[in-house]
Amino acid sequence: MNFQTFRRRTMLALATAALASGFTALVHAQNHAPLRVILPVGAGSGVDVIVRSAQTALSKALGGQAVVIENLPGAGGITGTQALIKAAPDGNTIAVVSNNHAVNPSVFKKLPYDSLGDITPITIVGGSPFVLVVNPAKVTAKNAKELQAAMKAKPGDFNYASSGNGTIIHLAGELFVSEAGVSARHIPYKGMGPMITDIMAGQVEMGVAATAAVQGQIKAGSLRPIGVMGKDRLASLPDVPTIAEQGFPHVDIAGWFAAVGPKGLPAAQVKRLHDAFVAAFNDPEVKAGFAKRDDFTILGTPEEAARFLKSEQERYAALVRKANVTLE
Repeated sequence: MNFQTFRRRTMLALATAALASGFTALVHAQNHAPLRVILPVGAGSGVDVIVRSAQTALSKALGGQAVVIENLPGAGGITGTQALIKAAPDGNTIAVVSNNHAVNPSVFKKLPYDSLGDITPITIVGGSPFVLVVNPAKVTAKNAKELQAAMKAKPGDFNYASSGNGTIIHLAGELFVSEAGVSARHIPYKGMGPMITDIMAGQVEMGVAATAAVQGQIKAGSLRPIGVMGKDRLASLPDVPTIAEQGFPHVDIAGWFAAVGPKGLPAAQVKRLHDAFVAAFNDPEVKAGFAKRDDFTILGTPEEAARFLKSEQERYAALVRKANVTLE
């Protein structure tokens, strides 16, 4: 082999090595970019607490990929969802949305996106149960049938509170009122905290709340639970029957949260993220936190998530029409 041939082969080998090194570095950078998880809710909210409780486990399930949680509240979740749909469908940006994602198409006259067409469902992660509570000093009823009778005896005298107009808590209250065939005045608050405070103070007779938010008040006796709004009784309130088992079988509503990506998220990325969520939310420490709060996991397939989101949007549309809710 002459010198020129040796030199050409050496240069070719070096160039090939450089290209391979550059490609490896690029792949490494892509694989190790942080996973941005957008939460269209405020810090400290139920969904925020739940997702952050699984942040470390999710990173581990993703092979050590960093997980960055970003709260983008505003306009009932629209602000955060807009950020999601504008993101590149590369698997590095997702969002965890809640019931409001399915409610908004019915309560807002116009949305800047298609709530089903502009996302890629990954999984319905789980949810949080709701409970109907009353002020024990103002309401003598101890169960749903007694409450129904009291409201029928004094039509228009009862108020029910919610965490805001058009929220899932509002619609949950409306669902009971509708199924009981009674009337009540809706009083919206800016968040669940002020709502619970005013029910305890007697400013409002009753309201639906996330169970975790009122466990302490129920145990202290400052709020009386009338019934669980879902299909199953709760470990923390084993003696409190569901509204459904008290004679209102169509009352079945709870808070839920779902992992979704931007439109066009490749199937391989959907699977990667779905599998990571399943692993993370089955982590023993994460599951222990869920049990303490009475939260529950679902972790269904992407196909099941797509069907669920569609059905929930249709269900809430009917409730919104009954409640006559409209937001600008």
